[in-house]
Amino acid sequence: MELIRGLHNLRPRHRGCVATIGNFDGVHLGHQAVLGQLAEKAAEYGAPTTVVTFEPHPQEYFAGADAPPRLTRLREKVLALQRFAVTRVLCLRFDARLAALGPEEFIDRVLVAGLAVRYLVVGDDFRFGAGRRGDFGMLERAGHRHGFSVAHMHTFEVDGARVSSTRIRAALAAGDLAGAAKLLGRPYRMRGRVAHGDRRGRGIGFPTANLHLHRRVSPLRGVYAVQMFGVEGEPLAGVANIGSRPTVDGTRTLLEVHLLDYDGDLYGRHVAVDFLHRIRDERRFASLEALTSQIREDTEAARRFFAGSRADPAVGAGTRR
Repeated sequence: MELIRGLHNLRPRHRGCVATIGNFDGVHLGHQAVLGQLAEKAAEYGAPTTVVTFEPHPQEYFAGADAPPRLTRLREKVLALQRFAVTRVLCLRFDARLAALGPEEFIDRVLVAGLAVRYLVVGDDFRFGAGRRGDFGMLERAGHRHGFSVAHMHTFEVDGARVSSTRIRAALAAGDLAGAAKLLGRPYRMRGRVAHGDRRGRGIGFPTANLHLHRRVSPLRGVYAVQMFGVEGEPLAGVANIGSRPTVDGTRTLLEVHLLDYDGDLYGRHVAVDFLHRIRDERRFASLEALTSQIREDTEAARRFFAGSRADPAVGAGTRR
């Protein structure tokens, strides 16, 4: 799959595609339905598929620190899209210039001149352009003028309610990882490169793989039973903490994973961590001894969870991929 950063990097070979537009945060079941329809049309037209997305998210541009937490960073989103036969991702930088671009100009510059779109799929609530003036009707009229077809995906529902990134964030915040997985079609996952830490975990008998989250706000905080991929013998069971580590005066949010019964060197590895079960909230402890005692309890809680998941194949299903 090819990642194209910005309109200026479009080439003649990128013209003539079937496309869709959106944030695709989480690449959840609703997004997957759009991608499925796109793949069908790509086969019908004999054309490549292109996903047009934005970096940063428009909400982050307009709301700043008040924007909701991302489910996926750009790298995570691109890797998720790759699983659904997407040929290209066009990532547009969402800045003042793009925010001020009228919907008519967006159509002319991006869809017509840039991509020469032959078929476009959008969500049923899709709005675009300055002032969110662009809508499905405008796209449809433009399609008649420029010779491309436009279709919209109806709301995709699970348990009688619309699947959305907002709904998934709420499930994660409530510790409902099974509910989030049901909407995503897989367990919630974070990716990253294992970095050197302060070795405090190793000093108290619980070495951790440390991953910097590279996002403004994490959709998760607390302690979880997890599985790690990208390591020999995967998936490897573990217990993870996401937070600022208040007991040791931490300042930035970090993902720390202690793998159960593992003694290898993970530094520099690009790994994926699936979150399967919430154990507790993060909290400050009065001493390092109290923290160590709690980590021991958390580790045993994770072991009990995985012992139960072996007895119940439905628990953690879909993680072996």
